[in-house]
Amino acid sequence: EVQLVESGGGLVQAGGSLRLSCAASGFTFDDYAIGWFRQAPGKEREGVSCISSSDGSTYYADSVKGRFTISADNAKNSLYLQMNSLKTEDTAVYYCAAGSFCTDMMTRRIVHYWGQGTQVTVSS
Repeated sequence: EVQLVESGGGLVQAGGSLRLSCAASGFTFDDYAIGWFRQAPGKEREGVSCISSSDGSTYYADSVKGRFTISADNAKNSLYLQMNSLKTEDTAVYYCAAGSFCTDMMTRRIVHYWGQGTQVTVSS
């Protein structure tokens, strides 16, 4: 059974930091691009960041460049998102996802597997 389980969400003040984790199981982690999406109330789900298992290349949405850092530990089948300088507009449910290519995932939302999500709330 494929599982993507997020953790690390919570409530933080603006300017603070959080580190999200995603534990993957049930599929070959190394064969996939793995990324993070988020969905704020009343808005569409959007791609935040992605990392390609094949070459380690990364993608970031313009809104998070310079503040968020994605990383993966293939040995642990785990994905991370370090979020610094958080803003109130970063408030959303954050989802871990796996797909074939970061470009397809981030631009066309072609995703094979989704996690259940973890809430991130940034207060002013």
